Amino acid sequence: MFAEYIQAAMDKATYEIIDDPEPFYGEVPELQGLWATGKTLEECRKNLIDALEDWIAAHLAWGYPVPSLEGHMIQVSKEPMAVAD
Repeated sequence: MFAEYIQAAMDKATYEIIDDPEPFYGEVPELQGLWATGKTLEECRKNLIDALEDWIAAHLAWGYPVPSLEGHMIQVSKEPMAVAD
């Protein structure tokens, strides 16, 4: 579920060149506050994936909703689960 969500987010990513020492800027417009920069487009994409992973973890830890993307969702159950039988 995480890999599919991350792929759906990266499919929606947009990039532009900005006036900065790291001129490549990327964001996922549907995910507020998620962005990254890099010295190359590939570095920017890698940094955006890292930022996305942190963004998801923070939203889950703080109890914020993670919006669905292209039918992919990440949810946390509040019900206790057995870890061993």
